[in-house]
Amino acid sequence: MKKQLYKHKRILTFLLFFSLLSASCRKLISIPANPPDQIPQARVFSDSGDIQAAVAGIYANFKISAGSVSWINGAITASAGMSADELQGTSSYDAAGAQFYQDAVHVDSSTTASMWKQAYSDLYQMNVCLEGIRSTTVISDSLKRLLTGQIKVVRALYYFNMVNLWGGVPVVTSSDYAANAILPRASADSVYSLIQADLADARSSLTASYPSDGRARPNLYTAEALSARVYLYRQDWDNAAAMAGQVINSGLYSLETDPNNVFLDGSNEAIWQLPANGPSQQTAEGATFNISYTPTPSYTISKYLLNAFEAGDLRRTDWINSSNVNGTIYLYPYKYKNQKATTTTTEDYMILRLSEQYLILAEALAHKNQLGDAVTSLNLVRSRATLAGSSAASQADVLTAVMHERQTELFCEWGNRWYDLKRTGAVDAVLGAEKPGIWQPYAALYPIPQPERQNNPFLTQNPNY
Repeated sequence: MKKQLYKHKRILTFLLFFSLLSASCRKLISIPANPPDQIPQARVFSDSGDIQAAVAGIYANFKISAGSVSWINGAITASAGMSADELQGTSSYDAAGAQFYQDAVHVDSSTTASMWKQAYSDLYQMNVCLEGIRSTTVISDSLKRLLTGQIKVVRALYYFNMVNLWGGVPVVTSSDYAANAILPRASADSVYSLIQADLADARSSLTASYPSDGRARPNLYTAEALSARVYLYRQDWDNAAAMAGQVINSGLYSLETDPNNVFLDGSNEAIWQLPANGPSQQTAEGATFNISYTPTPSYTISKYLLNAFEAGDLRRTDWINSSNVNGTIYLYPYKYKNQKATTTTTEDYMILRLSEQYLILAEALAHKNQLGDAVTSLNLVRSRATLAGSSAASQADVLTAVMHERQTELFCEWGNRWYDLKRTGAVDAVLGAEKPGIWQPYAALYPIPQPERQNNPFLTQNPNY
């Protein structure tokens, strides 16, 4: 118990260290020339235990506070779900959320400004750790490789979401304040190049074994699973299929037979799953989507998502709940069912899971015209939902079936639907029909927050904002 308490105190100390170093990350990365450094970086990386605590602080950024969503813990799911065709806000929701549903996000949106600011603040923390680990002599080379690989998976996850929300963004890979403060936006291709380089390094550094209890710290297959997704988005079908296949064939993971068990602590399906860590709630999404202080949920399932479910689909009954308010039925996301920290059985926050890998494999194989194998992979996901096998036969039909399955399997998770509509080129047709008079093609990318552009004259705005 004393050891555990000491460990938590150490993590808190290094969260203080990073908060001091990045205290003025209100702007893009515009940290003052002489930042506070009461806890010198050299001292932090001169002790092996301190190094471990500093790295643990990176994962603490996923922690929720008072049930509120954050950049990397719920905000992407909620905002992208509204921007796409998954969610609608109710009167219980902050009116600012209407900007996302109407695909009219303002340049001074507090939501996107907060997401951008936290993303770069966290990236700064990762870069400090990478630099400190690279230069230290107090830990072994093997531990250096392991910690570096873990951090690069997290950094790749951040940049993956940033490039899909904003397009090209500044690529920050150091803690050089002066240089970072005036960085221009890199191209989307350049951002993806960094993501792929980070993941390649991680795959060469990490082992098949998880480095800690549970599946909270990335292992080799975590890096491969995220790589599979990135290769899919880049239309590299061979590598997408290869990476997804390696995860599937690893023998470490299996689909949960009951959809209600998918998001539980210790889920067999989890590839990367962070422990429930809120002070009073288990996950930010469980606290945000479920009914708490009012019988009316803040977010409701759109009719387009609801109509996508086939008759008898367990995901419709197990992952969507309802509330009757004076005769009005509100349907809301129910993948995470627990609101309170004390609720059993414990739910953890899912980042990567096996069913997505089956769908990545199915899509990649379909593009490679290996249609029989593609349908086999697709049907494993359908079977868990108690649906009959797909009858799709042509390449076009198989791809349509895969996208349909992604819509119903991965809904309200990490912006998957929003990203899918954009990467496949379907966003204008789909949202143009579902949001007539509202949807405008430029809204596929969020605006660069205006305060960031005021502080960095080299930041260009996305078109038409």
